[in-house]
Order: sequence, then C-alpha cells, then structure tokens
Amino acid sequence: MNYNSLVVRTRGFSLSTSRLRLVLIYGIAVFVSLFLFVSLSRRGHLSNVSIPYITGHRKTDLSLPDAPFISWPLARTCSETKWTPGVVFACNNNSGGIGNIRSFILTCVRYAIAAGATGLVLPQIETRSEDDLAHLFNGQQPFSYFFDEAHFRHSLHEACPAMIVYESFEAVPNTHDLRAEPLQPKAMGLRGGCDERDLNRHTDRFRQEFDAMVARSAAEFGLPTVSEQHPRLFQPVWGVQWEWPVAKDGPAFANTFGGLLRLRSDILELGKGIVAAMVKATESRPFAGVHLRTENDALSFWPAFETQAKEFLKTLTTKKLQAVYLATGNATEAGKLRERVEEHGLRVWTKDSLLQDQAELQKRLQSLTWDQQALVDFVVLLSCSYFLGVSPSSFSMTIAAKRHLATNDGSDGGIYTRPWPVNDIGDSRSRLVGNYAGHWDDWLMMYDALWP
Repeated sequence: MNYNSLVVRTRGFSLSTSRLRLVLIYGIAVFVSLFLFVSLSRRGHLSNVSIPYITGHRKTDLSLPDAPFISWPLARTCSETKWTPGVVFACNNNSGGIGNIRSFILTCVRYAIAAGATGLVLPQIETRSEDDLAHLFNGQQPFSYFFDEAHFRHSLHEACPAMIVYESFEAVPNTHDLRAEPLQPKAMGLRGGCDERDLNRHTDRFRQEFDAMVARSAAEFGLPTVSEQHPRLFQPVWGVQWEWPVAKDGPAFANTFGGLLRLRSDILELGKGIVAAMVKATESRPFAGVHLRTENDALSFWPAFETQAKEFLKTLTTKKLQAVYLATGNATEAGKLRERVEEHGLRVWTKDSLLQDQAELQKRLQSLTWDQQALVDFVVLLSCSYFLGVSPSSFSMTIAAKRHLATNDGSDGGIYTRPWPVNDIGDSRSRLVGNYAGHWDDWLMMYDALWP
C-alpha cells in the first residue's frame, strides 16, 4: 500500500494524508498563538496591544501613597486628543493644603489635555503663611516642594508624549515675554440657573468652545494663528480644582489619574518611618488615624471640635480600636482630644511623640514647613487600619477617597472601584464626620470633582 497517496473519504469529503497533516499543523499553530496572546496580554507583556483592560492592573492597590502609576487610561485619552502646537497651559493658581493643590494641578492638566495643549509649564506650589493659615498666597515654591518631579515628568511623557513639560514660562520657545492669559472654563457655555458652585457641565463642549475663543481673540487683537512659532499661554483661574466631573472620564481614568502626583521620596520615607514606629508602639495591633480639623482657617459651618470629638469617639469605641494616630495643626485642641480619648482607655500618638527617641527622623521632620509636615500625616493616614476625618476638608476627603480604592464594598476593586459613598457612614476603611444635608451648602459637589 502507498501510504503517501492514502486518501481519507467520509460522506463525499476526501483529503490526502499530506493535506490532512497540513490542516492539523495549521490548526494547532492557530490555537497556540491565541493561547500565548491571551496569556501574555493578561500579564501586560504585549505593550502594543490595544486592549488595556486585560493588562493585569485590575487589583493593584492604588490606595498606597507610593502606588505605581497605571498609565493606560490617560494614554487612551491622550491618543484620542487632537493636539494644537503652540497652546501651552500653566497650573500655578493653586493654593491651600495638599488636598486643594493636588486637585487644582490635576484638574488643570485635565483641561490642558482637553484643550490639546502641546506644552505644560511645570506647576509651582503656592505656599501659605504659617502664622495665618487663611493667608493662602504667600509666595511660590518649586514643584518639588511637594511632589516627585521626575515621576511626574516620566509618567506624563509616557502617557501623553505630545505634551512637553517646560521648566518655566521663559523656557517655552518663541514666547517673547508673553504673559499667561487667564482662562475660566466654566464661563464657556450657558449654564442656566446652576448654582455658582456647580461643576463644569460643559466639559464635552470645552474643546469646541476653547478653539472658538482662541480664534475669536486672535481676530480681535490681530494675533497670528497659534503655532509653535506663535504660542499662547493659558492659566486657569483659581477654583478650577472643584470643576471637572471626574466620572465623565470613567472609573479607570478617575482612579489612576491622581498617580501623576506622587509625594517626594524623602517625605514618603519619613512617613513610612512613622508608620513603622506606630506599628512598634501598638505591637502591630490595628490603629485608627484621626484628622482633627479645627485650625484657625476652618470655616464656620464645618463641624466644631465638640462634634468631631463626639463622633470620633463613637466610632472608635464601636470598632473597638485601642490606638489612635492623631493628625492636626491645632496643638491646643489636640491636647483636648487626647484627654477625651484617653479617658476611654485609648492611647494616642502623634508624629512628634513617635519620634522622641529617633533624633535623626525628628530632625528631618522639624526641617519641614507646616504644610510639608502635613504631607507626612497624609502618608501615615493612608496607611492606618481605619481613618476618621472631616467633611468637607479636602485633606480628609482626598485620604478617604484614595483609601476607598482598596475596599471591596460591593465594587470590583482596583482601578474599577466605584466612587466614595457620600454620606455619614463612609466605607469599611474610613468615615468622614460632617453635614450631608445640603448639596451646595455642605460642599458635597466637591466629591464629584475629586481625583483619588
């Protein structure tokens, strides 16, 4: 028998052995290729595959103060953007503490992307008076006053290579001493009878309105068409930090965008050192982090000391937490809260008390300004077992929202975590004491514009 010429016959179908062998080989090759594709893409090994939702970052703990920056949601948005050479944004109108400043810079960058800006002036940090915390404009410091500049530059370039970060206004080519033009995004579009504190409900029209404004103002003042040779600089006005409805970009973007702003490494290290000291002091038992917000710039309608103390104690005793890390800038009322808490058998520590026997760390802490020391508290409060803060303090809100990214409160977790629940109960990791009756009067709209 000639096996090479053997023919397989079934119901009129005929196939030689050699052809059958080729079909089988081809089928196996296709199956193996598909298997490898799915396996590798799930592990993030196929960097050019345009299916980002299987890159393996779903369960990354984004609540950590040094969580890795997941770039694909931002990269996807930037890939969909039509860029306009010569449009440059600045984000220097920030002020206040880490909550306000962080939100301002992120929202400003988001507007810059929406505008198709190919340039971004590296933001500076507006400082405030340590003698009068309500005095918010006390001179500017470099971006590195709070944040890791190298991380910001690398992460933004990785996701949005079309956008160049310039060191200063003067570093932008062809500016010829141009000044930044104030930009008020909420004024672009008819908002009807909306409360003035309402979010920007025209973000989907922002690009259209922005381009029209640029063309209209160029015609009015006889300016050349914006280009690399004829750039124009724009500076969003103070207040845009509570404008952009973050849900418009989807949970993956909203939950990862804040990763652009990582605290500088020495502050992260100091915060981790205090966490380690707290773990040692409590013999590794769970501890609560408490943010008491009663400094002299606290607004009159915020919860007063008695309200905060009462509600903090109620939660601490209900959850049977025996140790407290207290963060506050008011030393007098910190002492009052400490007495109140210790009367119930709980121990209270602060960053200063934890470092009494660690001269080197204590020296490094004391070298920081008031707002920089608040960043150290920020790191510790992100790391505690349970967090208690105040609404609508942007410091407390940012911590609670970021901690929420590690919950399993009925959400998928990770980058797909649903937003922080805006109520007096909170979630399994945090509670914010406050008033939740009036959407505008209690500033609840801020939660819709907060980048975790």
